[in-house]
Amino acid sequence: MYKKNLKFNLLLSFCLIFLLIFSWGFSKETKEKNDEIYRYLKLFSQVLRLIEDNYVTEVNPKDLIYGAINGMLNSLDPYSSLMKPEEYKELEIETKGSFTGIGIEITIKDEIITVVAPIEDTPAWKAGIKPGDKILKIDDKPTKGMSLLEAVKLLRGPKGTKVTITILRNDKDIKEITLVRDVIPIKSVKTKLLEPGFAYVRITSFQEKTPQELIEALEKLENEQQIKGIILDLRFNPGGLLSSAIEVADEFLEDGLIVSVKGKSKEAQMEFKAAPNPSHRKHPYPIVILINHGTASAAEIVTGALKDNNRALVLGQKSFGKGCVQTVIPLEEDYAVKLTTAYYYTPKGVCIDKVGINPDIEIPEIETPGDKNSEKAKEDKVFKYFSSPEEDFQVKMALSILKNVKEISKLRF
Repeated sequence: MYKKNLKFNLLLSFCLIFLLIFSWGFSKETKEKNDEIYRYLKLFSQVLRLIEDNYVTEVNPKDLIYGAINGMLNSLDPYSSLMKPEEYKELEIETKGSFTGIGIEITIKDEIITVVAPIEDTPAWKAGIKPGDKILKIDDKPTKGMSLLEAVKLLRGPKGTKVTITILRNDKDIKEITLVRDVIPIKSVKTKLLEPGFAYVRITSFQEKTPQELIEALEKLENEQQIKGIILDLRFNPGGLLSSAIEVADEFLEDGLIVSVKGKSKEAQMEFKAAPNPSHRKHPYPIVILINHGTASAAEIVTGALKDNNRALVLGQKSFGKGCVQTVIPLEEDYAVKLTTAYYYTPKGVCIDKVGINPDIEIPEIETPGDKNSEKAKEDKVFKYFSSPEEDFQVKMALSILKNVKEISKLRF
């Protein structure tokens, strides 16, 4: 107990002494600010001491400190947070664009790990895993009450190794399926030719490889035939890397402002402008962008850039409204801080944070009568976005517009 208390006291003493030393030599205003911080840090140390001496069970000072850090970050906004090593690693995997596993997107529903969708051409896809399948067990471990992170750890593993999942389908059929893990490429750009000359391009998120995936997809479409129009689907796109969003917007623009970023520091004051595309690209062709309440962050940057530059018509519902830039700052012991460091503004100077982007034409999603809240309707909707866009009402509306207009700018009203 003595050693534990000594370690605890040393930790607090170090924090206080560091702040006192740090405050020397600064201006009066800075010193006053540091004095105020010192007073509250002293209060913090008193609360820590009370917990250490009086809380009903033993506590780990490390857990208390990390909890306090996370609470401090969470008080800033919903997006700033302390990332544990496993969370930081997961973020790096997501933005890099590949991992080793079975190839499914999952969520938690009724405390059960549930499949959102299988990733095309992966072990899960080939084994017939379907949206809505409930994973009851991973190997011999029940998933009830299991976190997504725990499930991901169990499902992923070295290439060539096996994992057995027990699924419940349609709340009646239980199946046990053994899968062999493989390298799963996270393709963020998916395309489909709806009719001769009219293409559907869906971007699911903005990763490192997204701009290159988009370029390759567009070049393939353009080489196969003359493109007359593109539907760019950004619905349910949660965002991703700012740099990727800028590159994607630049692919469709010849000039003009893409986005401006404004933060506290001089380094955070930036403007990003479009550059002319290589001469071999066959631009411009009309573009209709589809957005909804799940269109956020980097996806809103692309939408705002193309809309404000009269390069695309926007269809759907108002976007989410996440107009802040998160910077991931690595710390010791493989921790990281995700911190809001700036707001971004559309070319017309609008900060869409907590506001969102309004579509040029608002079109609600069409629900099947009587099935609005059914599980099957929700599963079918998610699957449709990935596999059957031509059956979607909003896609049909966008296609109709593209077939009847040569220049999107003429549709402004």
